[in-house]
Amino acid sequence: MVMTARNLVRVERETNGKAHSASKPANFTFRRTSLSDTPLPIQPGSANLMASYSARVLWRRGSDEKMTDRRYSRAHEWIFDGGLVVPASPSPHIVPLPYSDAANVDPEEAFVAALSSCHMLFFLHYMTDEGYVVDVYDDNATGRMEKNESGRFWMSKVILDPQVSYLGEYPDPSLEAAIHHRAHEDCFIANSVRTEVVMKNS
Repeated sequence: MVMTARNLVRVERETNGKAHSASKPANFTFRRTSLSDTPLPIQPGSANLMASYSARVLWRRGSDEKMTDRRYSRAHEWIFDGGLVVPASPSPHIVPLPYSDAANVDPEEAFVAALSSCHMLFFLHYMTDEGYVVDVYDDNATGRMEKNESGRFWMSKVILDPQVSYLGEYPDPSLEAAIHHRAHEDCFIANSVRTEVVMKNS
């Protein structure tokens, strides 16, 4: 199910051994909630710019690699301002071993993870507004790459599959569906791409 205002939001989860599902029209009326309790820096001089983000991508040629024969490692590093260094590589589906590193994160995986993470963070925020305590949020998200009408590959769809458990009371499935819809509508990353973002089994 595509998360748009013209569709139904339907989620399924398992609570106390019983499967629950809910459907509700997605044109909900929500109480808007300010995120001022976790403010982001506003850059001076721009009325629309909330924040800017940077990442350093570093690749070094091996001393024994000619490169012009295309037999060179594509493994590299993503370096973030907090000091984290992430080993990165193209997917072995795209660049065969040993010129890629299957243990490293590839850009396609990172894209899927960014959409899933952004959705989760908004979901957690809005669930706290409703007074629920999320104990575990576990999303096994997947992305589908295919050719577009021009024959170029793109990430056409990302499928979210969150399994959510709560401490104490569980929300009504229709409320949980509404919060998922709202999280999708407000996710910065989802609003930045044309990839279709859907919920599994809905």
